[in-house]
Amino acid sequence: MAAALPPLLRMGGSTWSYPGWEGLVWDGPYDPSVLAKNGLTAYAQHPLLRTVCIDRSFWRPLTVSQYAGYAGQSPADFSFVVKCPSVVTDALVRAEDGRGRETNPAFLDAELAVASFVEPALEGLGGKLGVLVFQLSPLTWDWLTRPTDLFARLQALLERVRLQLAQHPQVIVAVEVRDPELLVPAFAQVLRAAGATFCLGLHGKMPPIEEQLPLLRSLWPGPLVCRWNLNRRFGPYGYEDAQKAHAPFNQIVSPDPHTRALLARTIAGVTGAGQRAYVTVSNDAEGCAPRSIALLAEAVLEGGAGVRG
Repeated sequence: MAAALPPLLRMGGSTWSYPGWEGLVWDGPYDPSVLAKNGLTAYAQHPLLRTVCIDRSFWRPLTVSQYAGYAGQSPADFSFVVKCPSVVTDALVRAEDGRGRETNPAFLDAELAVASFVEPALEGLGGKLGVLVFQLSPLTWDWLTRPTDLFARLQALLERVRLQLAQHPQVIVAVEVRDPELLVPAFAQVLRAAGATFCLGLHGKMPPIEEQLPLLRSLWPGPLVCRWNLNRRFGPYGYEDAQKAHAPFNQIVSPDPHTRALLARTIAGVTGAGQRAYVTVSNDAEGCAPRSIALLAEAVLEGGAGVRG
Protein backbone atom coordinates (compact mmCIF):
# COMPACT_ATOMS: atom_id res chain seq x y z
CA MET A 1 0.00 0.00 0.00
CA ALA A 2 2.82 2.40 0.84
CA ALA A 3 4.41 1.84 -2.57
CA ALA A 4 1.15 2.82 -4.28
CA LEU A 5 0.74 6.12 -2.39
CA PRO A 6 1.74 9.42 -4.02
CA PRO A 7 5.52 9.81 -3.62
CA LEU A 8 4.99 13.45 -2.60
CA LEU A 9 3.00 12.36 0.48
CA ARG A 10 4.54 11.90 3.91
CA MET A 11 2.47 10.74 6.87
CA GLY A 12 3.47 10.04 10.45
CA GLY A 13 2.65 10.35 14.12
CA SER A 14 3.02 13.06 16.71
CA THR A 15 6.04 11.53 18.47
CA TRP A 16 6.55 7.80 18.90
CA SER A 17 6.99 6.66 22.53
CA TYR A 18 3.79 4.60 22.92
CA PRO A 19 4.05 0.96 24.14
CA GLY A 20 0.50 0.40 22.83
CA TRP A 21 1.89 0.28 19.31
CA GLU A 22 3.27 -3.20 20.01
CA GLY A 23 2.52 -5.39 17.00
CA LEU A 24 1.83 -2.30 14.86
CA VAL A 25 5.25 -0.64 15.00
CA TRP A 26 7.18 -2.40 17.78
CA ASP A 27 8.16 -6.06 17.81
CA GLY A 28 7.44 -6.48 21.52
CA PRO A 29 6.67 -4.72 24.83
CA TYR A 30 8.91 -1.76 25.59
CA ASP A 31 8.93 0.89 28.29
CA PRO A 32 8.09 4.43 27.10
CA SER A 33 11.56 5.64 28.15
CA VAL A 34 13.20 3.03 25.92
CA LEU A 35 10.97 3.98 23.00
CA ALA A 36 11.58 7.69 23.51
CA LYS A 37 15.33 7.12 23.37
CA ASN A 38 15.64 4.38 20.75
CA GLY A 39 12.24 3.81 19.16
CA LEU A 40 12.71 6.17 16.24
CA THR A 41 15.07 3.69 14.57
CA ALA A 42 12.26 1.10 14.42
CA TYR A 43 9.51 3.65 13.73
CA ALA A 44 11.33 4.98 10.68
CA GLN A 45 11.40 1.49 9.12
CA HIS A 46 7.60 1.38 8.90
CA PRO A 47 6.67 1.91 5.23
CA LEU A 48 3.70 4.21 5.98
CA LEU A 49 5.55 6.34 8.54
CA ARG A 50 7.75 8.61 6.42
CA THR A 51 7.74 11.58 8.79
CA VAL A 52 7.14 12.38 12.45
CA CYS A 53 6.34 15.55 14.36
CA ILE A 54 8.91 16.47 16.99
CA ASP A 55 6.52 17.89 19.58
CA ARG A 56 8.96 18.16 22.47
CA SER A 57 10.63 21.16 20.84
CA PHE A 58 7.45 23.14 21.62
CA TRP A 59 8.04 22.88 25.36
CA ARG A 60 11.75 23.61 25.36
CA PRO A 61 14.24 24.52 22.59
CA LEU A 62 16.31 21.56 21.45
CA THR A 63 20.03 21.60 20.79
CA VAL A 64 21.86 20.84 17.56
CA SER A 65 23.08 17.55 19.04
CA GLN A 66 19.53 16.51 20.00
CA TYR A 67 18.29 17.15 16.46
CA ALA A 68 21.35 15.37 15.06
CA GLY A 69 20.54 12.39 17.27
CA TYR A 70 17.10 12.13 15.66
CA ALA A 71 18.59 12.45 12.20
CA GLY A 72 21.04 9.66 13.01
CA GLN A 73 18.22 7.28 13.94
CA SER A 74 16.41 7.66 10.62
CA PRO A 75 17.13 6.62 7.02
CA ALA A 76 18.21 9.02 4.31
CA ASP A 77 14.72 9.44 2.84
CA PHE A 78 13.05 10.26 6.18
CA SER A 79 11.86 13.80 6.94
CA PHE A 80 10.85 15.67 10.11
CA VAL A 81 8.12 18.12 11.07
CA VAL A 82 9.34 20.31 13.94
CA LYS A 83 7.40 22.68 16.20
CA CYS A 84 8.77 26.07 17.21
CA PRO A 85 9.30 26.55 20.96
CA SER A 86 6.37 28.13 22.79
CA VAL A 87 8.64 30.87 24.09
CA VAL A 88 8.26 32.32 20.58
CA THR A 89 4.70 31.31 19.68
CA ASP A 90 2.78 31.83 22.93
CA ALA A 91 1.67 35.34 23.85
CA LEU A 92 1.74 34.35 27.52
CA VAL A 93 4.30 32.95 29.92
CA ARG A 94 2.46 30.02 31.49
CA ALA A 95 2.58 28.23 34.81
CA GLU A 96 3.05 24.45 34.98
CA ASP A 97 -0.73 23.95 34.91
CA GLY A 98 -0.94 25.83 31.62
CA ARG A 99 -2.51 29.00 32.97
CA GLY A 100 -1.12 32.28 31.71
CA ARG A 101 0.93 34.16 34.30
CA GLU A 102 2.09 37.22 32.40
CA THR A 103 2.65 38.71 28.97
CA ASN A 104 5.47 37.07 27.00
CA PRO A 105 7.91 39.78 25.85
CA ALA A 106 9.47 37.34 23.35
CA PHE A 107 6.21 36.61 21.51
CA LEU A 108 6.93 36.33 17.76
CA ASP A 109 10.50 37.55 18.27
CA ALA A 110 12.12 36.91 14.89
CA GLU A 111 15.73 36.76 16.08
CA LEU A 112 14.87 34.40 18.93
CA ALA A 113 12.98 32.17 16.50
CA VAL A 114 16.04 31.90 14.27
CA ALA A 115 18.53 31.39 17.09
CA SER A 116 16.52 28.93 19.21
CA PHE A 117 14.70 27.04 16.47
CA VAL A 118 15.58 27.51 12.84
CA GLU A 119 19.37 27.39 13.10
CA PRO A 120 19.67 24.35 15.43
CA ALA A 121 17.01 22.42 13.50
CA LEU A 122 18.75 23.13 10.22
CA GLU A 123 22.19 22.26 11.51
CA GLY A 124 21.09 19.14 13.35
CA LEU A 125 18.61 17.64 10.88
CA GLY A 126 20.21 18.88 7.67
CA GLY A 127 18.42 17.62 4.57
CA LYS A 128 15.96 15.66 6.73
CA LEU A 129 14.24 18.86 7.89
CA GLY A 130 10.90 18.98 6.10
CA VAL A 131 8.58 21.43 7.87
CA LEU A 132 8.98 24.16 10.48
CA VAL A 133 5.64 24.65 12.25
CA PHE A 134 4.84 27.83 14.14
CA GLN A 135 1.81 26.90 16.24
CA LEU A 136 0.34 30.04 17.80
CA SER A 137 -1.18 29.17 21.16
CA PRO A 138 -4.64 30.61 21.95
CA LEU A 139 -4.17 34.36 21.94
CA THR A 140 -5.09 36.92 24.54
CA TRP A 141 -8.00 39.28 23.92
CA ASP A 142 -5.50 42.10 23.57
CA TRP A 143 -3.92 40.47 20.51
CA LEU A 144 -7.20 39.28 19.00
CA THR A 145 -8.52 42.85 19.02
CA ARG A 146 -5.36 44.10 17.24
CA PRO A 147 -5.10 41.81 14.23
CA THR A 148 -3.17 44.40 12.18
CA ASP A 149 -0.39 44.52 14.79
CA LEU A 150 -0.43 40.75 15.16
CA PHE A 151 -0.15 40.07 11.44
CA ALA A 152 2.58 42.67 11.02
CA ARG A 153 4.68 41.01 13.71
CA LEU A 154 3.98 37.56 12.28
CA GLN A 155 4.98 38.66 8.79
CA ALA A 156 8.24 40.14 10.08
CA LEU A 157 9.07 36.84 11.78
CA LEU A 158 8.21 34.73 8.74
CA GLU A 159 10.21 36.93 6.40
CA ARG A 160 13.23 36.68 8.71
CA VAL A 161 12.84 32.89 8.81
CA ARG A 162 12.56 32.69 5.04
CA LEU A 163 15.74 34.75 4.72
CA GLN A 164 17.50 32.25 6.97
CA LEU A 165 16.23 29.45 4.73
CA ALA A 166 17.44 31.05 1.50
CA GLN A 167 19.79 28.13 0.85
CA HIS A 168 17.18 25.57 1.90
CA PRO A 169 14.11 26.16 -0.29
CA GLN A 170 12.91 22.59 0.30
CA VAL A 171 11.96 23.43 3.91
CA ILE A 172 8.28 24.31 4.28
CA VAL A 173 7.29 26.99 6.79
CA ALA A 174 3.75 26.55 8.14
CA VAL A 175 1.66 28.47 10.66
CA GLU A 176 -0.99 26.75 12.79
CA VAL A 177 -3.46 28.72 14.89
CA ARG A 178 -5.89 27.90 17.69
CA ASP A 179 -8.17 30.91 17.27
CA PRO A 180 -10.85 30.68 14.52
CA GLU A 181 -10.94 34.49 14.40
CA LEU A 182 -7.59 34.40 12.57
CA LEU A 183 -8.94 32.53 9.53
CA VAL A 184 -9.32 35.72 7.51
CA PRO A 185 -7.93 36.97 4.17
CA ALA A 186 -5.37 39.16 5.93
CA PHE A 187 -3.80 36.04 7.44
CA ALA A 188 -3.55 34.42 4.02
CA GLN A 189 -1.94 37.58 2.63
CA VAL A 190 0.74 37.47 5.32
CA LEU A 191 1.52 33.82 4.60
CA ARG A 192 1.66 34.38 0.86
CA ALA A 193 3.91 37.43 1.18
CA ALA A 194 6.36 35.53 3.38
CA GLY A 195 6.40 32.32 1.33
CA ALA A 196 4.75 30.33 4.13
CA THR A 197 1.64 28.16 4.22
CA PHE A 198 -1.29 27.48 6.52
CA CYS A 199 -1.14 24.35 8.66
CA LEU A 200 -4.52 22.64 8.88
CA GLY A 201 -4.94 22.25 12.62
CA LEU A 202 -7.60 19.62 13.22
CA HIS A 203 -8.37 20.23 16.87
CA GLY A 204 -11.38 20.91 19.06
CA LYS A 205 -10.46 24.58 19.35
CA MET A 206 -10.75 25.04 15.59
CA PRO A 207 -13.58 24.65 13.05
CA PRO A 208 -13.87 21.34 11.18
CA ILE A 209 -11.65 20.70 8.18
CA GLU A 210 -14.17 21.91 5.60
CA GLU A 211 -14.20 25.37 7.22
CA GLN A 212 -10.38 25.59 7.18
CA LEU A 213 -9.86 24.45 3.60
CA PRO A 214 -10.91 27.77 1.98
CA LEU A 215 -7.93 29.52 3.55
CA LEU A 216 -5.61 26.80 2.30
CA ARG A 217 -7.14 27.04 -1.19
CA SER A 218 -6.50 30.79 -1.21
CA LEU A 219 -2.77 30.00 -1.02
CA TRP A 220 -2.84 27.66 -4.01
CA PRO A 221 -0.60 26.46 -5.55
CA GLY A 222 1.34 25.29 -2.54
CA PRO A 223 2.05 22.36 -0.23
CA LEU A 224 -0.25 20.77 2.32
CA VAL A 225 0.72 20.64 5.98
CA CYS A 226 -1.84 19.10 8.32
CA ARG A 227 -1.68 18.15 11.98
CA TRP A 228 -4.67 16.01 12.98
CA ASN A 229 -4.41 16.54 16.71
CA LEU A 230 -7.65 15.93 18.60
CA ASN A 231 -11.03 14.41 17.76
CA ARG A 232 -13.65 17.13 17.84
CA ARG A 233 -15.99 15.02 19.94
CA PHE A 234 -13.86 15.84 22.99
CA GLY A 235 -14.34 19.60 22.59
CA PRO A 236 -11.77 22.40 22.78
CA TYR A 237 -10.34 21.35 26.16
CA GLY A 238 -10.72 17.59 25.87
CA TYR A 239 -7.10 16.46 25.65
CA GLU A 240 -7.09 14.69 29.03
CA ASP A 241 -10.46 13.06 28.35
CA ALA A 242 -9.19 11.86 24.99
CA GLN A 243 -6.07 10.40 26.58
CA LYS A 244 -8.18 8.45 29.07
CA ALA A 245 -10.59 7.23 26.40
CA HIS A 246 -7.91 6.19 23.94
CA ALA A 247 -5.20 4.61 26.11
CA PRO A 248 -3.29 2.37 25.44
CA PHE A 249 -3.57 3.78 21.89
CA ASN A 250 -3.75 0.50 20.02
CA GLN A 251 -7.27 0.67 18.54
CA ILE A 252 -9.58 3.04 16.68
CA VAL A 253 -11.87 4.17 19.50
CA SER A 254 -13.26 7.46 18.13
CA PRO A 255 -13.62 6.95 14.36
CA ASP A 256 -13.92 10.12 12.31
CA PRO A 257 -14.60 9.00 8.72
CA HIS A 258 -15.80 12.47 7.71
CA THR A 259 -12.47 14.15 8.48
CA ARG A 260 -10.56 11.21 7.05
CA ALA A 261 -12.43 11.33 3.73
CA LEU A 262 -12.00 15.09 3.26
CA LEU A 263 -8.34 14.91 4.21
CA ALA A 264 -7.79 12.05 1.76
CA ARG A 265 -9.37 14.06 -1.07
CA THR A 266 -7.22 17.05 -0.18
CA ILE A 267 -4.07 14.93 -0.16
CA ALA A 268 -4.94 13.46 -3.54
CA GLY A 269 -5.62 16.87 -5.05
CA VAL A 270 -2.47 18.49 -3.69
CA THR A 271 -0.09 15.66 -4.58
CA GLY A 272 -1.83 15.08 -7.92
CA ALA A 273 -0.97 18.65 -8.85
CA GLY A 274 2.71 18.11 -8.03
CA GLN A 275 2.77 19.64 -4.55
CA ARG A 276 4.13 18.03 -1.39
CA ALA A 277 1.90 16.93 1.50
CA TYR A 278 2.90 16.38 5.13
CA VAL A 279 0.24 14.92 7.44
CA THR A 280 0.92 14.06 11.06
CA VAL A 281 -1.69 12.28 13.18
CA SER A 282 -2.03 12.11 16.95
CA ASN A 283 -3.34 9.11 18.85
CA ASP A 284 -6.12 11.42 19.99
CA ALA A 285 -7.45 11.88 16.47
CA GLU A 286 -9.14 8.46 16.53
CA GLY A 287 -7.38 6.42 19.20
CA CYS A 288 -4.31 5.00 17.44
CA ALA A 289 -2.14 7.02 15.07
CA PRO A 290 -0.69 4.09 13.05
CA ARG A 291 -4.18 2.66 12.45
CA SER A 292 -5.52 6.10 11.48
CA ILE A 293 -2.64 6.53 9.04
CA ALA A 294 -3.35 3.12 7.49
CA LEU A 295 -7.03 4.02 7.07
CA LEU A 296 -6.08 7.38 5.61
CA ALA A 297 -3.75 5.66 3.15
CA GLU A 298 -6.58 3.36 2.09
CA ALA A 299 -8.87 6.36 1.60
CA VAL A 300 -6.27 8.13 -0.55
CA LEU A 301 -5.85 5.06 -2.74
CA GLU A 302 -9.53 4.16 -2.99
CA GLY A 303 -11.24 7.52 -3.24
CA GLY A 304 -8.66 10.10 -4.09
CA ALA A 305 -7.71 8.98 -7.59
CA GLY A 306 -8.37 11.67 -10.13
CA VAL A 307 -9.31 14.37 -7.61
CA ARG A 308 -7.72 17.75 -8.32
CA GLY A 309 -7.76 21.13 -6.59
